[in-house]
Amino acid sequence: MEEAFFRTHTYLVEHTNAPVRRTLMDEIDWSDRMIGIKGTRGVGKSTFLLQYAKEHFGPTDRKCLYVNMNNFYFQSRGIADFAGDFVKQGGRTLLIDQVFKQPDWSKELRKCYDLYPELKIVFTGSSVMRLKEENPELNGVVKSYNLRGFSFREFINLQTGNNFQPYELDDILRNHEHIIKQILPKVSPMKYFQDYLHHGFYPFFLEHRNFTENLLKTMNMMTEVDILLIKQIELKYLTKIKRLFYQLAVEGAKAPNVSQLADSINTSRATVMNYIKYLADARLINMIYPEGQDFPKKPTKVMMHNSNLMYAIYPIQIDKQEVMETFFVNSLWKDHVVHQAGKDHYYTVDGEKRFRICDAQSSNKMRNNPDIIYARYNTEVGKDNKIPLWLLGFLY
Repeated sequence: MEEAFFRTHTYLVEHTNAPVRRTLMDEIDWSDRMIGIKGTRGVGKSTFLLQYAKEHFGPTDRKCLYVNMNNFYFQSRGIADFAGDFVKQGGRTLLIDQVFKQPDWSKELRKCYDLYPELKIVFTGSSVMRLKEENPELNGVVKSYNLRGFSFREFINLQTGNNFQPYELDDILRNHEHIIKQILPKVSPMKYFQDYLHHGFYPFFLEHRNFTENLLKTMNMMTEVDILLIKQIELKYLTKIKRLFYQLAVEGAKAPNVSQLADSINTSRATVMNYIKYLADARLINMIYPEGQDFPKKPTKVMMHNSNLMYAIYPIQIDKQEVMETFFVNSLWKDHVVHQAGKDHYYTVDGEKRFRICDAQSSNKMRNNPDIIYARYNTEVGKDNKIPLWLLGFLY
């Protein structure tokens, strides 16, 4: 077994310093033998693996090894072959980063599963990967989880040193007035909300580099690597996908005019819909449908996946209401299903709850409908069926 891999592993684990302990760490059943962690580029998947190694093994325990498939060594050597050597030397947990860089990765993982019952594999991959649909050999074998960008709660904990815990949606709706009393004495959320909307979702805002440049680079990688490589699309179509994304971003949150988009990037309507789906899989956009409808139908609304992406698109055309609705959809996206019909001013969550996102300053003039939950921005507090929008950032 190459010493170099253990040296790299030790160095990386020693130097890992996860600024926020992600709640996913406790949601995963670590006793499973094959665990896949998917997530969009830049949300901290590598750090997550290394943090796991640090918590469960420490930097010098040779029963655990972190390897990155970016390493050219794996161009000539399969994962299963490598894993066999590792097991022979007493290895028990193999952490594989960027698994899709290996051509037959899913078959190789299946081989490991069948050949080495004593080996646990935890791997990371892109959000674009369809683990079960596209890799039938992993069906029933892999447990798959999603690592997301920072929630507003994680961002606040990071900035203030607090340790606020997440709340369930029903809990927030029932007890928001009480919950707020636990939070407000310690921190003023409004002081951090705008920063979070601008740059708080992706952990790399912590690096001392220009955040927007970094995010643009990440967005390009999402289209160039995650979509093209994983969906096996020819390079010549890259500019079309990028142009489509730009047009969707600049046009703002609304129903896409598919015919117009098809004309402007010079392709068919069906291809535009497929590209929109790829952009959604890459977590660049969210598609909102009326209840009971889904892809390949046209969505009633296409919006950016999170508000940070809106601020990175030039020329910046920020509509405050849109930013707040984007925050709302992104916060609920982990555990809930959000729908909206074309003419509705409200969103339906989990098929039953109706939400309207509005400005607290102007919503006082609105007639209060007791069947609707008003998620209001520009306020820190709420009452009855009016809740402060920022509190939905505490869902995970």
